Amino acid sequence: MNVNVCHDNGVARFLFVVVPVVSHLWPAVAVGDALAAKGHEVAWCGPEGDVRPLVGPDALIFATGKRSYRELHQLGTGAVRELWDQYLIPLNRFIAGPVEKAVARYRPDLVVADQYAFAGALAAERHGVRWATFCAGVTELTPSVHDPVLRGWVSSKLAQARQRAGLPADDGVDPRFSPYLIVAATTRALTGAARLPANCVLVGAALGTRRTDPGFSWDWWDPGRRHVLVTAGSMSAHLVRDYLARVMTALEPMADRLQVVLNSADDVLPDPPPHVLVAPRIPMLELMPKLDAVICQGGQNTVNEALIHGVPMVIAPIRLGEPAVAEQVSRAGAGVMVSYAHASPAELAKAVTAVLDEPGYRERARRIAGEMSAAGGARGAAEHLAALATRI
Repeated sequence: MNVNVCHDNGVARFLFVVVPVVSHLWPAVAVGDALAAKGHEVAWCGPEGDVRPLVGPDALIFATGKRSYRELHQLGTGAVRELWDQYLIPLNRFIAGPVEKAVARYRPDLVVADQYAFAGALAAERHGVRWATFCAGVTELTPSVHDPVLRGWVSSKLAQARQRAGLPADDGVDPRFSPYLIVAATTRALTGAARLPANCVLVGAALGTRRTDPGFSWDWWDPGRRHVLVTAGSMSAHLVRDYLARVMTALEPMADRLQVVLNSADDVLPDPPPHVLVAPRIPMLELMPKLDAVICQGGQNTVNEALIHGVPMVIAPIRLGEPAVAEQVSRAGAGVMVSYAHASPAELAKAVTAVLDEPGYRERARRIAGEMSAAGGARGAAEHLAALATRI
């Protein structure tokens, strides 16, 4: 039975099914906020402890319980297999029951499923509800590992998930890619000529209110110096201590003209020099417009946050989608890609100097910012989703 209802007043009911990874949560929350601002009803399905602080006290949450993201250590194709075996498949098995109940109880007009929360897509299909895929990154859309054996292995995992959900395993529907609408937080300036599904829309950076952002030590900030953010992201911090040590060595000779915000645990640099501020948490969207460069691993969220503000980057990708994103930024001329494992302090210093002193990098980052703004961001995503939800 199809439970979708077209509302005469143009207002629809949305259920977001999310994964408890902050780089995926914030873009989804921004889109949900944009829908709510237009008067639509928005509910969430995920672990309440992760979702509640981000969406606020009044939002409706169908709690799934928590299955935490585990530290993964493999690289290359091994990282993809590890991600699916150790996290994605167990996560979706764990949330399948609660998601099923949420769809049945809430009766949304549209399920918006994170690409990796494919339990949302399966539940929607079982209940005859249209669903859209939200891609916070491009790991599956523009994969960095083109391995037919690996693709077949992932496909077999998804076929098994469909069978467990009581759906045909061979009907050609991939729960990572909605046949109705795929919304991706990137832009053609980055994806280039990559072939994308015909129903895929690129909305650029999906940014919104960050309800949990901390304060910042602005008294430390010297407006007479340039500023660089160094971040390892939330999913690879356990792999980068040696790399971060090399970065700090590379930046040390620039201390008289440069201040560095190191977004990491305090114990990574327990006795920082005066030109370095170590901050485990930062107000990213408040800080980004004031930066001259970002040094990162190439997570889509950080890259989007930098580019929408016209900030060039040095990117040292490690695994999963990071190499693809790093290659995209490098090809677009908005940053320099270096080796996380092998780049020497001298090579890192050369890359940082290039993005700081050669104006072309910032100019191209600003052009991409313009393209992202035109793509609509969170509001653009909300418009596409609302159009689908209210379509007869």
